[in-house]
Order: sequence, then structure tokens, then C-alpha cells
Amino acid sequence: MGNVMSYSGIVTKIRAMQAKLLTDQDFEKIASLGSVTQAIEYLKEQPAYAGYMNKLDISLYHRGNVEKVLYQSLYGDWVKMFRFAGMEQKKFLKVYWKRYEIDLINYCLRIVFNHYDKPFDLDYKKEVFDRYSQICIDRLITSRNVDELVENLKGTEYYAPLCKIKESGEGTMFDYDLALELYYFVTLWKKQRRNLKKKELELFTRDYGTKIDLLNVQWIYRAKKYYHMTPPDIYSLTIPIHYRLNVEEFKALVEAPNVEQFESLLQNTYYEKKYHFAGGKTIEQLYKDCLRQLYLVDRRRNPYSIATISTYLFLKEEEIYKLTTALECIRYGLTPRETLRYLGGVIQ
Repeated sequence: MGNVMSYSGIVTKIRAMQAKLLTDQDFEKIASLGSVTQAIEYLKEQPAYAGYMNKLDISLYHRGNVEKVLYQSLYGDWVKMFRFAGMEQKKFLKVYWKRYEIDLINYCLRIVFNHYDKPFDLDYKKEVFDRYSQICIDRLITSRNVDELVENLKGTEYYAPLCKIKESGEGTMFDYDLALELYYFVTLWKKQRRNLKKKELELFTRDYGTKIDLLNVQWIYRAKKYYHMTPPDIYSLTIPIHYRLNVEEFKALVEAPNVEQFESLLQNTYYEKKYHFAGGKTIEQLYKDCLRQLYLVDRRRNPYSIATISTYLFLKEEEIYKLTTALECIRYGLTPRETLRYLGGVIQ
């Protein structure tokens, strides 16, 4: 009863937001539209996006601006949950928010690394970040190079891991990106496991332990298939946390001499037995499919828990990814069938 009482407000709010997520039929309709303008007009009719899209002037109808509006919707949903959350749920959401902070830092790193002439485009994030983030956007946008960007993060938790790379004098964009990713997952794992208790901790461990395992599998596969990296280099880019993929299995996958041997070893793991990787899908799509199945099952079995929060955020983020992909496919004139294939399935 205690969990029902503590979660009743936020679960009711999430159910209302869940009802506004796009359906299979919505994505089929969007894929069939002939222009980005038509797709935007369609989104203006959808409850989750109407309030944001209707502020978009027709002269700004292109993917970049639409993506900003979609992320405003995501941030808006996070804020709604935060306002309805109890103390423990707020702790969970604050740690989750670090994902969006890291995305912001990565965007800024790309601007300064590539010496883009265009200015930082962060006005659409500023209102929510000023209120809920440790990062000061007004400071970040003054950065003219990587060193200044890192210094402008002083006072945040991200300064220390990035400062080490800066002081080496040899940091690449990949090094900074990797440092942020590893810091995020290790921090997430430690803080949430310290914050959560009993059933909540069990759900978090299963959901995020699986996510980390599957990300490691995905990164090992890419490192071998596309970059032909050596085992020592692969170890350096993986998350040092193991859940269902034990240390011996993990080591065998990293040290497999080729992709074929890697795939053969993967067949003997828990994840092959549970999710069946064979079937023609990319390893990236399998990652998303496995997580979607896990989140939906956990939410169904434990509706008054963090599973409802995690599942909604996962589905919303997937929806935004699919919408931006669909808009890009439409812009390039792909057929509806080709567009739906790029979407890799539909949100359930």
C-alpha cells in the first residue's frame, strides 16, 4: 500500500502522458506524407506536440528546428514528472537528468572541436536547464575552444573527468565523449543503487544492468566490425560494470579474434537465450528491442514503481528518435516502406 500511495500522483500523470504517445498508425501516416511541412502540420494536431509545434513559424519548418521542439516536449514531460514526484522519485529523476546534461556538453564539444562558424544554439534548452541543471548555459556559450569549455564547467561534477583529458594535451573528441559516457554510467549505477531500496533497487539493477551489458555488447561488436580495434583498446571504451554478462563471458567477447567468433560466443550468453539475437536485425535494433521488452514487462508487473518512470522516458526518447528519422527520410524522398524500415519497428 505504501508504494501505491507514494506513486499514485506521478503514475496518474505518466498515464495521461502515455496516452499522448504516437501509435503505430500515426507513424504509418507520417511515413506516407509527401513533405516535411505536411509532417509538421500532422504533429500540430497531436496532443503531445501541438502546444510546442504551433509556436513554430512556417519559415522555420526544417528538421533542425523541429528537433528542438521535440526535445522541448521531452524536457517538458520530465518537468511534469518531477513536479508530481515524491522525495525518492525526485532523487531518481535528478540522476537520470544527467543524461541530458551530457548530451548538452557533447553538443558544445562538437561546436568548439569543429570550429563551427554558427553560434551555439541553446536558447530552446535554456529555460529548463537554468532551473534544473548544475550547468550554466550562459557560461558555456562563451567558450571559444575546448580548454575554455572545460573551464566553464568548473563547479560541476563533469569538470574533473574532462579536466584530466584537457591537461594531457592530447584529447580528441572521441576521448571526451568516451569520458562522459563512462562517467555517466558509473555514476548512475553507484548513485541509484545507493538511493534505491528493496524492490526499487531490484528493478533498477535489472533494467540498467541489462542496458549496460547490451551497450557493451554493441560497442564491442562495432569496435571489431568497423574499426578492427585490439582487445586493450576495446576494454578502454567499455563500461566497467557486469550484470548478466559475467566477467569471463565479457572477456571472451572482447578477445574474440574476429566478428564471426564474437557472434558465436554471443550465442552462449544469457542474452541470446532470452532475446534470440538471430533474425536479421542490426545489433543496434536488437538493443532497443530488448530494452523495450524489458521495460514494458517491468512496468506491467510493477506499475507503482520506478519502472513506470523509466519506461515512459525510454518510450518518449524512442518516439523523438523515430520522428526525427522519419522527417529525414521524408526530406530525402524515401517511400513509406523504406521510411518504416529505417524506423526499425513501431513504438508499442
